Amino acid sequence: MAGALSDRATPNLPSRDFEVTAQFYGQFGFTESWRDAGWMILARGGLILEFFPYPDLNPASSSFGSCLRLNDVEAFYADLIAAGVPEKTTGWPRLHRPKREPWGGLVGALIDPDGSLLRLIQED
Repeated sequence: MAGALSDRATPNLPSRDFEVTAQFYGQFGFTESWRDAGWMILARGGLILEFFPYPDLNPASSSFGSCLRLNDVEAFYADLIAAGVPEKTTGWPRLHRPKREPWGGLVGALIDPDGSLLRLIQED
């Protein structure tokens, strides 16, 4: 069908506070395309993240996550660093520098303010 959207999936992640979440992701290029009391959608090019309210979430015990499959992990990672997201091994938000995995891909990680793990993946 001409003009039809291709099949796609968008991660649904928790947010303790939509405003805090929008500001965090906005630092590196995500813009709000929808928000009401029960749902928020943020987009950056072809990346779309959807959030639901979870005010009582404990980030330390969060098991939410998603993979972001990127054309250029290093460029995306540079945007995260420029936004001030720290590279560290504990706490949140935080970053883990991309490294080459045994299967050949380049993989890094972003842990957002709510403890959600977003794997940053580039398949070469």
